[in-house]
Amino acid sequence: MDGGIQRDSTGGASVIDGASGYLGIDLGALARNYEKLAAEVAPARAAAVVKADAYGLGAGRVAEKLYAHGCRHFFVAQFVEALRLRPLLAADAAVFVLNGLQPGNESACARENIVPVVNSLEQWHAWSGMAKTLGRTLPAVLQFDTGMSRLGVPPEERAALAGLVSAGGCIDVLFLMSHLASADDAESEQNEDQRAEMERVAAEFPGFDVCFANSGGIFLGKAYHGVLARPGIALYGGAPTAGRANPMEPVVSLDVAVVQTRSVPTGTRVGYGASHVTPGPARLATIAAGYADGLPRSLSGRGAAFCDGVRLPIVGRVSMDSITIDISALPEGRLALGSRVEILGPHQSLEDVARDAGTIPYEILTGLGQRYRRQYR
Repeated sequence: MDGGIQRDSTGGASVIDGASGYLGIDLGALARNYEKLAAEVAPARAAAVVKADAYGLGAGRVAEKLYAHGCRHFFVAQFVEALRLRPLLAADAAVFVLNGLQPGNESACARENIVPVVNSLEQWHAWSGMAKTLGRTLPAVLQFDTGMSRLGVPPEERAALAGLVSAGGCIDVLFLMSHLASADDAESEQNEDQRAEMERVAAEFPGFDVCFANSGGIFLGKAYHGVLARPGIALYGGAPTAGRANPMEPVVSLDVAVVQTRSVPTGTRVGYGASHVTPGPARLATIAAGYADGLPRSLSGRGAAFCDGVRLPIVGRVSMDSITIDISALPEGRLALGSRVEILGPHQSLEDVARDAGTIPYEILTGLGQRYRRQYR
C-alpha cells in the first residue's frame, strides 16, 4: 500500500501529507512472527509484550492483529498503558501490568479488569486489601527476582509471601513469573542460574504454573518456556539471539525524505562543529529526520542511508531534525527534493542501525518518532 506517497521525477517517492518520512509497519509479518514463536513454544502458549505502545508501532493495531491470530495474553509495563489498551480488546483477552500498581491505582485496576504483576509484599498487601474491600477475588501474577535485581519479589521475602499465599484469601494467583536478563546471549551462564532459581521458586509455591521465557528465552529450549512465553522484540522483527541468524521477519521499514541536495568542493565543512570536512568534491543530501525522530546522534560519521542498494554514509553530526549524507556514489540527479532514502529496509536492519549507533535494536525501534507517516499493511 502506498497511500499518501507520490512518485517524483527521479523515480523516488515523496510524502505528500507533511510528514518527514514513511514508516511502514507490516502487520502480516508481525502475525507470522507471532505464529512462529507460538509454534516454537507449543504446547505452551505465547503472549505478546506490547509495552511502550507496542515498541512504538501502535499497541492498538498490533494487539488487534495478534488477537486475530490467537493471542490472548498481552503485557504492558505501566498501568496507564493498560487503561488505554483494555477497551480495545475483547473480554477474553487478559492485560497484565509488568510494573504492578502504584498506590491508588488498585480500584481502577479492579474496575477495568486488568491484572497486576505483583513485585513485592507491599503490592501484595495493597491488592489483597482492595479485594477484601470489594468482597471478591481478584487475579494477580507473582513476579520473582531470580538474579536480575530489577523487579520481582526478592529471595528474602519469598517465605513471607508463600505463607500469605498458602493461607488463602481473595487473590487468585494465575501464575509465577520472572525475567531473564541474558537470554539474548545463548552462551551466558546466567540463563541456567536463573532457570535453576526459578525451579526453586516453583518448589516454594507448589501448584502454580510458570511464565518465564522472553524472546531470547524461547530459543533457549523447552526448559525455559513454562506454560506461557512473553516475546517482545522478536514479534517486531528484532533478532532474539545475538550473533545468530535472525529467524524473524522484518516488520518495520523506514524511508526518509530528502530536503536538499548540493555539490560542494574539497575542504567543505559539514554540520555542527565542522566535524566533517570533505576530502574531495562531493554531492550531499540533507534528509528530514534526526535525533528527535529516533536516529541517535551517535550515528554521526558512522551510520548510513541507502538508495538503490548503494550505501550513503552520514557525514557530519546528526542534528535534531536533519542528517546530511554523502550521495556522491549515486548518479547525478538521482535524488532531489522529496525523494526518499532507506533507513530501515532490505539493505539495513534494526541490528545494523543499532550497531552503528552503539546501542540495541530496542532503543532504535521504540525511539522512532511521530513525525513519520505510518502505513500499516
